[in-house]
Order: sequence, then structure tokens, then C-alpha cells
Amino acid sequence: VLFRPCPQGGEVWRPEAIEKGGKSQFPYMIDPNTGVEMYESADIISYLFKTYGPGDVPGSLSFRNSAIANSIGLLGRMGAGSRAKPSSIPPQPLDLWGYEASPFVTLVKEVLCELELPYVQRSAPRGSPKRQEVYGRKGH
Repeated sequence: VLFRPCPQGGEVWRPEAIEKGGKSQFPYMIDPNTGVEMYESADIISYLFKTYGPGDVPGSLSFRNSAIANSIGLLGRMGAGSRAKPSSIPPQPLDLWGYEASPFVTLVKEVLCELELPYVQRSAPRGSPKRQEVYGRKGH
């Protein structure tokens, strides 16, 4: 997945997203495979499960995506990753290998967002053959 971070005050990708979608609201997703464009995390999650997954969104994911649960989860981060900072944009997006549940990956993604650095996320969860590819590149 190619990410174009859009933190508050961002001048690199945020204007493009607002121009394409018509709103200053995030997340905003475009699926170039179907032409679908949408806002709202619950709608995006439902779309992903129906289009690319097994269909129904698991109940546990629906709860975790509630406003209360998200607010509690972000409380300790104090807005980390939400405000743009000056940076030099690389000519090509960076490659980030990791898995979503890793707190270390979360910290890196916060910095990528603050610096508005585009990146391709390569998911490599524990037990995945993709994880072995990472080890083959850099070792354990």
C-alpha cells in the first residue's frame, strides 16, 4: 500500500487529497482497481472486507474502531504524528516492512506522517512467508 501522509498543516499531500475528495477529512482512500473513493474509517474497513476480504467485518474490529476506543488508544501519544514538520521529500517512496501491531512500526509511521514522507508499507506479520523475505534481506 502506498501511503501519502496528510498531517495537519501538511503542504505536500494534503492539498492533493482535499482537491481529489473535496473535503479536508481523513482517512481518505482511493481504490484504483474499482474507482471507489471514500472517507470514514468504518466505511473503508467495511469496503475492504467486502471487496478483498471474507465479507463481514469482525465484531472486535468494529468495537476497536469506535470513537471512544480510538481516543483512549491515542491518549498517551499526545498527537504524535498529527502535525507536519519540515522535511525533504525523497524522489521515490520509502519501503517500510513491518506489521501493524508492532509498537515500533507505529512510532516509525508517526514520524513518516509528521515529515510527510511517502512510503509503501509491506506487511510482514509473524508467521508470514513475507517475514522470511525481510530476514533474507537484513538477517535476524
